[in-house]
Amino acid sequence: MTTIESLNQEIAGVYLKELKSHADDRGFFREIIRKTDNFFDEGGFGQWSHSRMIKNVVKAWHYHHEQTDWWYLPLGHAEVVLFDDRPESQTFGKKMVFHLGEKKFGSMVFEACVKIPPGVLHGLKVLSDEAHLFYITSKTYDPNEEGRFTYNTKVDHDWGADALTVPNDRRDFIPTSTRKPIA
Repeated sequence: MTTIESLNQEIAGVYLKELKSHADDRGFFREIIRKTDNFFDEGGFGQWSHSRMIKNVVKAWHYHHEQTDWWYLPLGHAEVVLFDDRPESQTFGKKMVFHLGEKKFGSMVFEACVKIPPGVLHGLKVLSDEAHLFYITSKTYDPNEEGRFTYNTKVDHDWGADALTVPNDRRDFIPTSTRKPIA
């Protein structure tokens, strides 16, 4: 059985923080990230973004030279795929697949926040009718720092024939940034 603890061992620097909910008859409260969390100490805060997506949307493959991402999917259900593309990493070439979202979609769906370090390719596919991804980045958006590989190349992963993509996810882009990536 896949657990958060086992996932935290798969790719160096990737970390899933299991979230705790405090519920009563009014709803619930859930803390996502504290600035004192051990997985939030490098890079700090640059930007907070929200992406609303419909079923079968695929966003892949994205990566950064120096930016760290923290993803949280509070509504819906998505398959998340990460691939370590850092030649210097002890987990270089390792692929990680797991599900984020609401527990109502199954026992193998994690209510978690995932840290994605620089150099790790990341993508997702929405499996529910709709999903909302909230993500914090350690840097503000810089188009010369974010790289892309076509969603159905680079990493051996089948997103399915029903994958909905946009032109940005059907092209390669090697960033022009000369900044050195964080290991």
